[in-house]
Amino acid sequence: MNSRKKIGVLALQGAFIEHIASLQKLGVKAMAIRSVPELETLDGLVIPGGESTTIGKLMVPDGFVEPLRELSQDGFPIFGTCAGMILLAKSVLDSDVGTIRAMNIKVRRNAFGRQVDSFEISLPIPALGELPFPAVFIRAPIIVEAEPGVEILARLPDGTAVAARQENLLVSAFHPELTSDLRFHAYFLKIVAQGA
Repeated sequence: MNSRKKIGVLALQGAFIEHIASLQKLGVKAMAIRSVPELETLDGLVIPGGESTTIGKLMVPDGFVEPLRELSQDGFPIFGTCAGMILLAKSVLDSDVGTIRAMNIKVRRNAFGRQVDSFEISLPIPALGELPFPAVFIRAPIIVEAEPGVEILARLPDGTAVAARQENLLVSAFHPELTSDLRFHAYFLKIVAQGA
């Protein structure tokens, strides 16, 4: 089934190459997306981690914001990691970054401090099975508020929400593409399959 799916990874800036590699290991056709017309050929899209302000600014002249908002409302599967989570959020604290405003969450950017404060933790994520997931956090955001209809998938030991799903939309504050564990990408592909 997966081999017939075509997943795009927004390739304006950030860790898009790593996402493409993870998706290809799962047997899907994954490709870098740099223009709006390319969205029409896809079954799903990943918005990677990187610098949210930079990606947000690049999305505007390239005309991505409105088409992605419309697609998200039409049930098109989108997976945002780190900066991608920020760009999908309805609201971002302490930032004037323009977002797609697709997911009913409020996020805080750089919630853990600078690059040197990056960390990895084994995170229980029941949706992925019993084995904890090796979550890599790099200048990561957090979810500070989620409206009804948003399912929190993962929390840090202190209760901070760091991954969520809202129907066809999936977000994580961490970087699943930087590990050899493919379960989070596989979970997104299940959402893609359900959408079809």
